[in-house]
Amino acid sequence: MKRILLLTLVFASTWTTFAQNDPKAEALLDEVYAKVKGYDNIYVDFKYVLSNAEAGINQETRGEVTMQGDKYLGDLFGAKQLYDGTKVYTIVPENEEVTIEDKTTDDNEMSPSSLLTFYRQGHTYQMDITQNVQGRKIQYVKLTPMDTDSEVKSRLLGIDAETKHIYKLIETGKNGTTTTITVNSFKTNQALSGSLFTFDAKKYEDDGYYIIRN
Repeated sequence: MKRILLLTLVFASTWTTFAQNDPKAEALLDEVYAKVKGYDNIYVDFKYVLSNAEAGINQETRGEVTMQGDKYLGDLFGAKQLYDGTKVYTIVPENEEVTIEDKTTDDNEMSPSSLLTFYRQGHTYQMDITQNVQGRKIQYVKLTPMDTDSEVKSRLLGIDAETKHIYKLIETGKNGTTTTITVNSFKTNQALSGSLFTFDAKKYEDDGYYIIRN
């Protein structure tokens, strides 16, 4: 009897989890994922805004990132970050410093390489509002982390209904902080240098950079 009750509870819990997902939202996200995975490489120029009214925080800057598979080279807040598939290199010209470390596996953090595919797991999703942005139809999907311990309360993913490219990501934290990434330029299948994702330690050492290996 206890076993039957347990199986019933497990089945009900599983059914509830899947029932929370909107089939239309799932289909749209599948289209976005298929589009992204179909490109050899992607270049994104974006606006980044971090705000928390209660804490008096409002930071705005521009960034860019080139991605190929899991590898990426990004530039944000005056620092460059390179992931060559094994290590993450954070280069800060202002401090003449390079930090080398293993890639983080924290689910609360999104690396540039996962920015366009993070929604594939760990969320329930529902269709949200539609906006007209300079003649473009932007369909939003609301993503809610399944992990109740997540620092993220919700994410809104804005998708261009015609191109199926991601236009905007609005992430709201449980601490009231909102992070907004708006895509200004989205280019695909660019001609990339064979050494773009290769870190040249000697170059930075010759330039006087201090290299920290964690």
